[in-house]
Amino acid sequence: MLHPGARVVNNLRAPDAICVGANTHIKGELLTFAHGGSIRVGDYCFLGEHSRIWSARSVEIGDRVLISHNVNIFDNATHPINARARHEQFKSIIAGSHPLGIDLQERPVRIESDVLIGCMCVVLSGVTIGRGAIVGAGSVVTANVPPYAIVAGNPARLVREVPMHER
Repeated sequence: MLHPGARVVNNLRAPDAICVGANTHIKGELLTFAHGGSIRVGDYCFLGEHSRIWSARSVEIGDRVLISHNVNIFDNATHPINARARHEQFKSIIAGSHPLGIDLQERPVRIESDVLIGCMCVVLSGVTIGRGAIVGAGSVVTANVPPYAIVAGNPARLVREVPMHER
C-alpha cells in the first residue's frame, strides 16, 4: 500500500526494478538511479514517513521488516567523489535526468527478515543486517550486523543480543 506522500521513482524505467510484497505499507520513498538499481521489499514490511531507499545496485529487504521514519538506506555513494564528475551529475539531474554512465561505488544492501530499524538511522552500502536485529534510533550502520544483535551509535556498535525468549 502506498500512503499519501509516498513516492516511487523508477529512474531506471525497468518494470521489475522495484518490487513490493503483499501487505507492505510505504510512507517514504523508493528510488532507483538511471544507470542501475533494484529494490525488493518483502511481505508485511513498513517504510516510515520521510524514509528513503535509494538504489544504484540492489537493496533487498526480507519479510516483516519495520523501518521507522526519517531512515535513509543507500547502496551507493549517491555522488561522485571527483568534483568535476559531481558537477556533471548535478547538471544532468537539474536538467531532468539522472546520468547513465556514472560510478557511485555501488555495493548491495541486504536487510533480512524481522529487522527493526529505529528512526533517523542511516544504512550505508555493502551492509547486511541479519535476521531479527534491532538498530537503535539515530544509528549509522557502516558494517554488517549479526542476526539478533542490538546495535546503536555512530558508527553502530553491538549493545547486546536480543534475548532468546524474544526471538
